[in-house]
Amino acid sequence: MNTKNENLKIAVQKKGRLAEKSLQLLKDIGLEFELNERTLFVKCYNLPIEIVLVRDDDIIALVNDDFADLGIVGENIILESSVKVTEMMPLAFGKCRFVLALPKESKIKKLADFQNKKIATSYPKVTKKFFDQRKIKIEIISFKGGVEVTPYLNIADGIADLTSTGSTLKTHDLVEFEEIFKSEAKLIVNPKSLQNNQKKQKILKLKTRISSLIQAKNTKYIMMNAPVTAISKIIEIIPGLASPTILPLNKKNWVAIHSVVPENVFWEVIEKLKNVGATGILVGPIEKMIL
Repeated sequence: MNTKNENLKIAVQKKGRLAEKSLQLLKDIGLEFELNERTLFVKCYNLPIEIVLVRDDDIIALVNDDFADLGIVGENIILESSVKVTEMMPLAFGKCRFVLALPKESKIKKLADFQNKKIATSYPKVTKKFFDQRKIKIEIISFKGGVEVTPYLNIADGIADLTSTGSTLKTHDLVEFEEIFKSEAKLIVNPKSLQNNQKKQKILKLKTRISSLIQAKNTKYIMMNAPVTAISKIIEIIPGLASPTILPLNKKNWVAIHSVVPENVFWEVIEKLKNVGATGILVGPIEKMIL
């Protein structure tokens, strides 16, 4: 890496499952840039950051070999790679599962039945490791794509592949047998970049922006009216980051209460609030949240 160039370099997938959301994430945290179909390298207009667009298989190598400071890559690629990776944080998108799947009519009913069977996959290392740990001998059929068709071409007895909704498996009359691991996009970093004070500060600022964006997406802003007598009960119900904001209303003995609620308990909290007397509950999205 050219040490005279203190611009941060971020490697992201040019095409594929994570490409669009990776670039959108960078825009959402304030990076301004323009791309076209032939773009492989772009400089941000407003920040000293450069984006490199490559194949997902190349992102880890670029980061570890000092050609990029940061990378956005799927955990599935990290697990398949034999290279040690320094992870900074999960990015809450690109979520999927790596599963074993079989034709509906398969006679395989338990893991031991895979003995000496053929498994087609684009991830031979993690697939082999899974079966080796269970002392089951299989034959790996490496496929770069379209592994779903291999059982019907008599190439393989089953497959090991990524699935998000399961729709692709169903389309090819395959049924999930077992989940091997869960995957999502991860932000990885070159450890040497963290030893450069200027780059470290820039990296930490980006991490803060990303964290605030993820937190905001997982949180709802709520506003409600309630009688003064219900304040203590409402405070107990709301799992907010801090004490809620309470404002007096023109209506005697009534207040307006503002707070935030995590997405995963939102409906449960709303029902409890209504039960203790909250009315006129308004809900809104949060664009950013700085903790």
